[in-house]
Amino acid sequence: MSDHNRAIIEEFRANEGRVGGPFQGAPILLLHTTGARSGQERVNPVVYQPVGDELAIFATKAGAPTNPDWYHNLLAAPRARVEVGTESFPVTARVAEGEEREAIWTRQKEGMPGFAEYEARAGRSIPVVLLRRAG
Repeated sequence: MSDHNRAIIEEFRANEGRVGGPFQGAPILLLHTTGARSGQERVNPVVYQPVGDELAIFATKAGAPTNPDWYHNLLAAPRARVEVGTESFPVTARVAEGEEREAIWTRQKEGMPGFAEYEARAGRSIPVVLLRRAG
């Protein structure tokens, strides 16, 4: 885990899910996935958007030309866990497609214009992943 992510995770947990810096005020969750190759738990802070009963997350990798590792981990093992505020619960992931993806992605770019910059820099379609609370 990078020192940058470690600092965000520590701040998130110390402040009931709130962080400062460039993500101050943004809805952040901690995504726990299982490494596709390592089998080890990975934790990543990601911005989310509530979509009905689901939480949408975005595989921007800050505008890198490749998808983040957590995206590949979710494709390999869609059962994961999230921390939202002070709550932690299991989720099942699915990739949004077509019109559903476009509507969610457009709202995200309108609400947080930096996401449009990520998309332009990446030169790829940014995957939108929906997380549904698992029973």
